[in-house]
Amino acid sequence: MSLMKVMDEVNQFFTENIAPPHKIISVRKHKEEDREEKQEGWKAMVEVIEEKEYMKKYANDQMIGLYEVFLDKDAEITGFSRISLRYRSDLEEQQSS
Repeated sequence: MSLMKVMDEVNQFFTENIAPPHKIISVRKHKEEDREEKQEGWKAMVEVIEEKEYMKKYANDQMIGLYEVFLDKDAEITGFSRISLRYRSDLEEQQSS
């Protein structure tokens, strides 16, 4: 599976399901041990501008969410989660709950 195919799948998923502007910041091969077998696939990190319209309306700083995305060896997304959230102007990340 090519890196470009993985990036295309992640972009398509975020465009269709998450909607806000996003940027893929990392893609790498990933191995996860699941029970007795090893699952090979991909892991991507994506930054998303959260609730852009709300932030504009109330003149607040934009919030940036960092998402971790897992794909199987065929580039099918198997899971994702937001792992941190921060204001664009913050230097340190705030852990998502």
